[in-house]
Amino acid sequence: MTEAITRRPLRADARRNYLRILTAAESVFAEQGAEASLEEIARRAGVGSATLHRRFSSRRALLLAVFADGIEALCERAQALTEEVGPGPALTTWLRALAAYTATHRGLAVSLLPTGPGLEPAEADNTCHSMLNAAGGRLLARAQDAGAVRPDVSLADLLTLVNAIAFATEGAGDPGDVDRLLVLALNGIQPRP
Repeated sequence: MTEAITRRPLRADARRNYLRILTAAESVFAEQGAEASLEEIARRAGVGSATLHRRFSSRRALLLAVFADGIEALCERAQALTEEVGPGPALTTWLRALAAYTATHRGLAVSLLPTGPGLEPAEADNTCHSMLNAAGGRLLARAQDAGAVRPDVSLADLLTLVNAIAFATEGAGDPGDVDRLLVLALNGIQPRP
């Protein structure tokens, strides 16, 4: 999950508080987006604001903790796709899954940005971003080697497109818009005749 868990084992009560905070945060972020009140999250979790801030050093750290399992599943899906379908379809299928997940989980698009407003480089936890870069990078390299994607396309380009589409459609309620816009954008990554 996050650094707070992997550093050292938590006491049972601290672990319960941690899980209650994550559950409350997932709910509040889904309702209100990435700028949701941290005090509201603490209130719903039944903990004090200081407890939340002790467990999560920043809003971004909390967002990333909430989305860590979903990002891990997307990365596992990338690996499975390399064994299931050809290089071009594997990349586009994965990008579509990433866009759908990001658009339907309010706050994720913002938390996946490598930096952002008010985010100092020292506070940046890019674990999720790094995981996505590794998984997507392998898919992109495979697709480029097969000639299914232009050689001048970078993974940063693709993640920017996905993130922009997800951010623009976040909470819109129509997953078809996400897919339609992504397909439109991806038509530009194919080799030109």
